[in-house]
Amino acid sequence: MKVKPVVYQILPRLFGNKNKSLVPNGSIEQNGCGKMDDLNSDVLSRIRKMGATHVWYTGIIRHATTTDYSGFGIPRQHAQVVKGKAGSPYAVTDYYDVDPDIATNVEKRMEEFMALVRRTHEAGMKVVIDFVPNHVAREYHSVAKPELVRDLGADDDNKMHFSTGNNFYYCWGMPLDTSDIPFDGEERYEECPAKATGNDHFDNHPHRDDWYETVKLNYGIDYCDAGGRSCHFTPIPDTWSKMTDILMFWASKGIDAFRCDMAEMVPDAFWCWATDKVKFAYPRIQFIGEVYDPAQYRNYIRAGFDYLYDKVGMYDCVRDVMCGRRAAGDITSQWQVNDDIFQHMLYFLENHDEQRIASEFFAGDAQKGIPGMIVSALLNTNPVMVYAGQEFGEKGMDEEGFSGRDGRTTIFDYWSVDTLRRGFFDRRTLRKPEREWQRLYTRILTAANKEVAIREGKLYDLMYVNPQMADKQFAFLRKAEGQLMVVVANFDEMPAVVDVNIPTHAFEYLQFRPADYEAVELLTDSQQQLSITDKQPLRLNVPPCGGLVLRVKL
Repeated sequence: MKVKPVVYQILPRLFGNKNKSLVPNGSIEQNGCGKMDDLNSDVLSRIRKMGATHVWYTGIIRHATTTDYSGFGIPRQHAQVVKGKAGSPYAVTDYYDVDPDIATNVEKRMEEFMALVRRTHEAGMKVVIDFVPNHVAREYHSVAKPELVRDLGADDDNKMHFSTGNNFYYCWGMPLDTSDIPFDGEERYEECPAKATGNDHFDNHPHRDDWYETVKLNYGIDYCDAGGRSCHFTPIPDTWSKMTDILMFWASKGIDAFRCDMAEMVPDAFWCWATDKVKFAYPRIQFIGEVYDPAQYRNYIRAGFDYLYDKVGMYDCVRDVMCGRRAAGDITSQWQVNDDIFQHMLYFLENHDEQRIASEFFAGDAQKGIPGMIVSALLNTNPVMVYAGQEFGEKGMDEEGFSGRDGRTTIFDYWSVDTLRRGFFDRRTLRKPEREWQRLYTRILTAANKEVAIREGKLYDLMYVNPQMADKQFAFLRKAEGQLMVVVANFDEMPAVVDVNIPTHAFEYLQFRPADYEAVELLTDSQQQLSITDKQPLRLNVPPCGGLVLRVKL
C-alpha cells in the first residue's frame, strides 16, 4: 500500500524534559534535559496514533555544547564558539557520535540510540535523522570515528585557501578575529589560520549574525577564484568521500531517511554521487532536502532527493493567507508551479527554524492553523510535516536564553516546552482548547493515510470556478477508487455559508456521476446528505478558522 509520509519532528533534548523550574540561560544542571529514553513505547504509540509515519529526531549527532563531558573522553568546547548553553544541533563536533546530552548513560549513548530506532520501528514508524553537510563546529574533532577513518581537516594544507584535498577553507595564515562575537569570558577563542565560516563567509572576521560557531566544508568549489566561483570535481574531492562514508555509517544503524540541512549550499554534483552510492547499498534510505531556491528544486531531485522543503512557495503562501495578507485562492498557483514534481514537495507550517503559528509573530492563535493544516495535509499525495507541540498550540513565546523571545522554540538552550510536558507526561493539565487542537490534528493527519482518496487519489482544484470564495476559503476534491473527498478550508474568523460550484469537467476528470450522496464529515463524524451536481452549487456551512472534510461513498 502506498504511504503518504507524515513526519513528526522532535528535538529529544526538549521533548522529554519535565522540569518546570527553568532559568533563562540555565545550565543542564539547572534546567534539565530530555533523554532518548523518554521516548518510550507508550509515547511513540501515541505519536503513531496521531497519524505520524516518520519521526524526525533532531540533534542526534554530537554537537558543540558548553556542558563538560571531558570525563567521558569527549573534548570540551570553547564557550565563545557555542551558541547558547546547550549549543546548536547544527554545529556538529563528531559525525560518528551520539549527543551525550540526550543519553541516560553517556557511555552507552550509541546503544540508547539504537534502542530508540528499534522502538520507533516497533511502533510502526520510520526514523529520520539530520545530516549536516555544509558546515561543522569550529572545534570539530571525532573521537568515535571507526578505525582507519581520517578526521576532517587532519590532512589539510592550511597554507592554501582552497584545495580539493582540503576539507576546509583557510584565510592564508590570518588569525580568526572574534571581536564582533559576544563573549563575557576571560580567554577568547583562538584559531590560526582562520577557517571560513559556515554561511559562506570567507574572511577571518565573522560577525555576530553569521554562523560564527561553524566552519564551511569544502566540496571542490573555489569561491574566491580570481575568475569568480569555479568548480573542481575531478578528481573527486576528499570531502565527498568522507561525507559519503558518514552517510553510510548512519544508514547501517537502521535509520530510514536523512533530513539534509541546507542541502542547496552543497553542490548537486556531490548529492548525485553520494545518494547513488548510499541508495545502492541501502535501497530503503530516503533523502529530504532543505532547499529554499525554487529554481534549484529539479536539480536536487535529479541528484537523488526524494523530498524537498516547499518553504518559499507553499509555506510562505499559506502563512500569508492565515495572517490575512493574501487571498486563499493564491494557494492554487503555489501548487501548480510545482505540479510536475508535487510528489517530491514536503509541506509544513512549523519546524525548528520557523515561528510557531500561535506566537505573536505569526497568527497569534493556534486555531488559525487548522485551515492551513487541512490544506497542507490533504491537498495532495506529497508529504506533510508537524513540529512537536504544534498540535497543542505551542506559542513559542518563552524567553529561553540565547534565542530570545522570537516566537520560535529554542534549539540553543536547555529548556522544557510547556505544552509537550503536559501533553505527553501530564495530560490531566491540558486545557480544553489544547485537547481540541490535538483532536483536530489527529483527525486531519490520520485521514492522510486512512482515506484512499487522500493517500493516493487525484486532485481537482475547484477555485477557478469559485472566485466568490477566493478571499477566505479554499476548496478542492480528491478521488480514488470508490471514494470522493470534498474539502473546504475556511481561513476566516467567521463561519461561512459557501456555495461550491463543481464543473462538468470535474465529473469527467474524476470519473463519477452527478447524484445525491451520503457523506461523513471526518472532523466531527457528522452525517450529511449531499446533492453533488454540475447544475447547482453545493451549499455548505463551514466553521470559522476550520474546515470540512467530507468523505463521500460513491
